[in-house]
Amino acid sequence: MGRLTRRAFAAAALSTLTLGAAPARDGRSTAAGPRGDRRAAAELRGVWVATVENRDWPSQPGLSAAQQRAELLAHLDTAVRRRLNTVILQVRPTADALWPSPFEPWSQYLTGTQGQNPGWDPLGTAVTEAHARGLQLHAWFNPYRVANHTDPGRLVAGHPARRHPDWVVSYGGRLYYNPGLPEVRAFVEEAMLDAVHRYPLDAVHFDDYFYPYPVAGQTFDDDDAYDRYGGDFPSRAAWRRHNIDTLIREMGSQIKAIRPTTRFGVSPFGVWRNSSTDPLGSGTEAGVQSYDDLYADTRTWVRRNWVDYVVPQLYWNIGLEAADYAVLVPWWAEAAKGTATRLYVGEALYKAGDPAQPAAWQDPAELSRHLTLAKKYPQVCGHVFFAAKEVAADPIGAMTRVVADHYGQPASPPR
Repeated sequence: MGRLTRRAFAAAALSTLTLGAAPARDGRSTAAGPRGDRRAAAELRGVWVATVENRDWPSQPGLSAAQQRAELLAHLDTAVRRRLNTVILQVRPTADALWPSPFEPWSQYLTGTQGQNPGWDPLGTAVTEAHARGLQLHAWFNPYRVANHTDPGRLVAGHPARRHPDWVVSYGGRLYYNPGLPEVRAFVEEAMLDAVHRYPLDAVHFDDYFYPYPVAGQTFDDDDAYDRYGGDFPSRAAWRRHNIDTLIREMGSQIKAIRPTTRFGVSPFGVWRNSSTDPLGSGTEAGVQSYDDLYADTRTWVRRNWVDYVVPQLYWNIGLEAADYAVLVPWWAEAAKGTATRLYVGEALYKAGDPAQPAAWQDPAELSRHLTLAKKYPQVCGHVFFAAKEVAADPIGAMTRVVADHYGQPASPPR
């Protein structure tokens, strides 16, 4: 979720697609709901609520606690109205926190000033209010991004990145923690797991940011870490993948040790590898491959059940030659087949009606066709829409069409 926002990185990643392409069961049951309504079979119907750069919420920094709370509850109420059942709230966008963390500062996206107490507990409130509405609350964390700028002096005094400048790499106009340092991995895990200790989260959620998306002409400087820790690996790429694999395995096991009912999910970039690179890859021609460029071996995580669910960001239209939604859904269904990892599909609602997008996205029925296609694959257990602002505003009626065509009855998430 390419930040400045997921939209920006999706655009950047997809601009690298070849051919000049632009980037990033439902069956019915007879069970009665709590009010006697007929309910659809279990499926996840989710929405991402992005806080980075105030993308979805809060609408701007510096609102009062009451205003922030009212906006958050409005997003939850919109989810209920759209017959969704899961909200994925970004609570650690840039090495900060939307809860009273003893490890990291309050997020600047709340008050406008990093480290300033907003006067309430956004994550605690979100969990309570989501559950009161019958919604699941998945807490969305970004493990390694520190700042959307390169000046450590702009971070609040006492920030871990200022206390440990050797942990930080400047790359592509941003600051990142170095995934190759074991002490960094231990710290970010502890900081994120604090929320699992505190709140009855339905899930911990990562998105597609591990090692950063490649920037032409720039090098992610992890030479010292590689010299210290990479000697047993055949290449730097293999070592980097090992670092991310270790994060995923350790987070999954620690979440279960703290709160066994809390699940762990990841929403990766939608292309693992192209088939031209690897015969196990998808029939795509994407310029970015998560295995090679982000060092995220997402297929292995699914096949080895290291995550409870996966939500690949399939942010492309049906028929796009370089990355066809109709090619990627069956590829991911096959990857999940026979595993305990549930497959949900990330949907690019934000593209609907955007004049900068291909013609397919000007049709309000495009997303509805996505859900119709996905129903052919029993491994697909739901969809998540990016993002909350578009779920509410629905500029060309694409979300309304999805609800009318597919969400005629309420549904519970898979258990």
